[in-house]
Amino acid sequence: MRIKLHHTKYIARRVARDLVNCDFVEIRKTKEEIIQEIERILVEDIDNEHDLDEKVADILEEQEAEIEFLNADYRQLFWMTKKRMANEFGVILNNEDRFSDIAHKILDFLWEEDYIHYTCSDNQVKNVIFTSIDEFLKGFEKADGVVFEKIKHYKRKLIPGTEEYDIVYNRLYEEELIKRGLM
Repeated sequence: MRIKLHHTKYIARRVARDLVNCDFVEIRKTKEEIIQEIERILVEDIDNEHDLDEKVADILEEQEAEIEFLNADYRQLFWMTKKRMANEFGVILNNEDRFSDIAHKILDFLWEEDYIHYTCSDNQVKNVIFTSIDEFLKGFEKADGVVFEKIKHYKRKLIPGTEEYDIVYNRLYEEELIKRGLM
């Protein structure tokens, strides 16, 4: 599963929580500062992929007449073009490799900027970060489904995209993540 923009704050909290609770990691800044930097790194990664998607869409838009003439599958062309251009934008398309890369970026930043200190191997701390991201995303889909069902059965109907819906969704979603130990 891909990391989406609305996941970043939850993933950042989860990673920071797991690092704080880790016996072999010494925290040298506040948890909030760590969360903020982890979220920034996650958003940068998402922005890179968004830039790639926009560039691919522009390229395919320029070729729209030919695509239509050949009756080509737009989604397949989009994916093939994205795959070809991913390295140029620094985007890793394989989720496991991508999460590992993000974990390295987070670890490198936190270490170099003296947010954390540890005496074990880099890989051990990177694995804590990677596992936090991976477990969150696996639990996300289940939590999201439960929240959607709860909102569907509300007495008053909430309309997706409205401010009221977003407030209720975020509150229920956070409760569900806490219940599942994801936050």
